[in-house]
Amino acid sequence: MSATEPTSERVSRRERALERARQAVSEHTPRIARVSPPESPEPLVGGPALESPAARSTALFIGIALLMAGNGLQNTLLGVRAQSEGFGSTVAGLVMAMNFMGFLAGAALAPRFLRQVGHVRVFAALASAGSSVVLVQAVFIHPIVWGVGRFSWGVCFAGLIVVAETWLNELATNENRGRVLARYMVITMGAIATGQLLVATADTNGFALFAVVSVLVSLALVPMSLSASSSPAIVAPEPLGLRTLLRTAPTGVVVAFLVGGALGSISAIGPVYASARGLSPVQVAMFVAAPMVGSLFGQLPLGRLSDRVPRRAVIVVASAIAGTMCLLMLALDERGLAGIVVMAVMGAFAYPVYSLAIAQANDWLRHTQRASASALLVRMNGIGATVGPMSAAIGMSVTLNAFYFEMAAAHALIVLFVVARVLLVAGPAVADQGAFHPIPARATASVAALLRRRR
Repeated sequence: MSATEPTSERVSRRERALERARQAVSEHTPRIARVSPPESPEPLVGGPALESPAARSTALFIGIALLMAGNGLQNTLLGVRAQSEGFGSTVAGLVMAMNFMGFLAGAALAPRFLRQVGHVRVFAALASAGSSVVLVQAVFIHPIVWGVGRFSWGVCFAGLIVVAETWLNELATNENRGRVLARYMVITMGAIATGQLLVATADTNGFALFAVVSVLVSLALVPMSLSASSSPAIVAPEPLGLRTLLRTAPTGVVVAFLVGGALGSISAIGPVYASARGLSPVQVAMFVAAPMVGSLFGQLPLGRLSDRVPRRAVIVVASAIAGTMCLLMLALDERGLAGIVVMAVMGAFAYPVYSLAIAQANDWLRHTQRASASALLVRMNGIGATVGPMSAAIGMSVTLNAFYFEMAAAHALIVLFVVARVLLVAGPAVADQGAFHPIPARATASVAALLRRRR
């Protein structure tokens, strides 16, 4: 008995101590709750400085404009400089065409990077890399270095456009989709044309214009980094086989490819051709900017017309006029006002054909197929934009007029193919056609998928 009493007393003392501790905690709990800090608002993902939709929209389009202006200036600058450095028309043309190969690769790789590290980081990395590529080309003037540089710039530029266009998707709803696409088209083409004209502000044989391109691309990072409150969803439509699309809507596929070849030659080979003709840098800039300025006046009228009459008829007429303008340029002096006007008219009819091709393909597809088909048509256009300038560059080794012949041939093939399809297969009724939306020639799958977005 006596041996167990001390143990019982110890257990009892422990129990009383635990009870006192529980009471003490209970007494102090209200006091702790009263001194707890007030709830802080949920932190914003990425910490953007611009929160309202209007501010984000403005910042986004400013960033796109700066990026496009830098791209436009670089295309013209390199084409002019390549001629003055003695590359030769064919070599210079092939170097410039490498940009489109890089664009195709970058458009395919960018979504993977976005999933891994996010939009802001991808944009910052690619803007820095692209800005550096431009400066490397200013220091090391050699066709191989420039070819690698053009490919690298194409990869960076495509990734930057994918980021911009995925944020563009966040701004678009069923109610404002048309306005958003129209603003994107006007800003894109206007900024490229403005950038091309900047070549007249300094000596193309110096370093200053390369620095201007680098600054424009770097400055695009500022508003783009502040334009979204979170990382937007990546538009990745389910793949659609090329064979299926060719069976269902062959006109859209063929036209997208051929018009890509024609339009790619304007931006890639145009500066090289004009320089080889002996035009001054200012005249070169006006020559290559004229078609893009003209496109701003042709997109919406032709698009609205295609919503009221058979769409394939509009494609045939627009392509025929564009091809005729290319042949008419053979008899004109690119330095004169007549030549600039004809190039502008050519652009007014040539550039809308790509948007018409996407709209025409969508007329034949089920709703669930349209986003995937639009993404595939973007790739076909990019392939055409690679093949066309390369074939024109090779042809220019025989005659400089191959620049016009290639574009005229591409439009002639569009006319022949579409007329054959009209004779063989009846098109959908006008009432069954979908709505036309303008699409820039260098768009990616992200903006193409925006056409069928539902929100």
